Amino acid sequence: MVQKGRLIEKIAELLNDKKLPLVADIRDESAEDIRVVIEPRARNVDPALMMESLFRLTELESRISMNMNVLTGGLVPRVLGLNEALRAWLDHRRDVLLRRSRFRLGQIEKRLEILRGLLIVYLDLDRVIKIIREEDEPKTELMRVFELNEVQANAILDTRLRALRKLEEMQLKTELDELTKEKGQIEELLASEPVQWKLIQHDIRQVKKLFGPETAIGKRRTSFADMPDTTDIDLTQAMVEREPVTVVISKKGWIRALKGHVQDQSTLTFKGDDGLKTAFFTETTAKILVLATNGKVFTLEAAKLPGGRGFGDPIRLMIDLEEHAEIVEAFPYRPGLKLLMVTTDGRGFVAPADDVVANTRKGRQVLNVDMPVEALLATPAEGDHVAIIGQNRKLICFPLTEVAEMSRGKGVRLQRYKEGGVSDAKTFKLADGLTWRDTSGRTWTVAQAELLEWLGHRGEAGRLPPKGFPKNNKFGG
Repeated sequence: MVQKGRLIEKIAELLNDKKLPLVADIRDESAEDIRVVIEPRARNVDPALMMESLFRLTELESRISMNMNVLTGGLVPRVLGLNEALRAWLDHRRDVLLRRSRFRLGQIEKRLEILRGLLIVYLDLDRVIKIIREEDEPKTELMRVFELNEVQANAILDTRLRALRKLEEMQLKTELDELTKEKGQIEELLASEPVQWKLIQHDIRQVKKLFGPETAIGKRRTSFADMPDTTDIDLTQAMVEREPVTVVISKKGWIRALKGHVQDQSTLTFKGDDGLKTAFFTETTAKILVLATNGKVFTLEAAKLPGGRGFGDPIRLMIDLEEHAEIVEAFPYRPGLKLLMVTTDGRGFVAPADDVVANTRKGRQVLNVDMPVEALLATPAEGDHVAIIGQNRKLICFPLTEVAEMSRGKGVRLQRYKEGGVSDAKTFKLADGLTWRDTSGRTWTVAQAELLEWLGHRGEAGRLPPKGFPKNNKFGG
């Protein structure tokens, strides 16, 4: 039910719209047989990935849904399973067989009645012809003389004289015997359900022989094959042209994607008194993870973000964010990445990024928080130590291994406070020292040997940070 010309035209339109980045060209090389050549973009393109993208976007694959909501018995609407539907079909076949047999039985009985009348008059055809010629009411006379009923008399009168003269007793008796035998078979069929099912079985086998796969009528025009495993295939790469973009998020939660990697962010403009919250480089094929204060993580596709010509769109329009919740931060998703998730009361845990990706607008609940506690940050857990500083300006560093790894929960105590909560946290490699960026943009580094007095264990209070640490209590990336 797919026209080849329409299919090729549709694929060509997708190519022009850059929706099939893995396909370079399509050619029609059909002669007597249909041959459509699809050329990949490069030699290293995964054929399964390329074909899966074509199946998703074109009529190379057509799925027909079947809703088996039927009237069972012609009266009651029901949704049937395959077994019930087959049973209903077999019952229908039996019903047709019985009605067909009863109809044929009625025809036979009518013909037998006529044949018996013809056999009676056959013995004296000359008298029959004389009655027909001379009597004013031949039908009544025939019925009286030969003891016929009205049906038999009408059958004789409806027969032409020439046909009456050609009647032969053997032909009449042969037809009578054959019909009598057929009548007995039908009566036996109607009286026995096993015989009925045996005949239905025979009929179905005859249909199978006629339309079976080995016949010219029933042979398949296509072949069966095992469907490739597509569970690990990221179709975003197959359906979206991979291009560099810069994702920009404003303080009021507006998001947009600028083409290319924009190094100078000072040229960015915002609506009214809005300003820059965060900006990062990624690609159109990437997913964007968004953390909200209610502890939920939402997933956006970079390819579907609004362009950079305007101010973008509010993230709230793209996700189902509760009214009291706010956007904390956003960052590109990387497979295999682990995240340090922290709440305002100093609790947290390490979560695999693969476990926080959400497939719906409702997002995924990762941090379990109860007001007034909120989710504070999610930062890549790529080092071997955690540095955390509180609003009380106390800093503590401890091994990352002391932080529990889980997909969801409240987490463990990272830092202890008498009052207040967390200001900022990050992970780092102890061998490289602890770094931060001040408000002037300068980077400071405290070597491992100088960090000894801040090294401790999870849940401790810590002490005042080293000289030069920003007054806003932030590591500044």
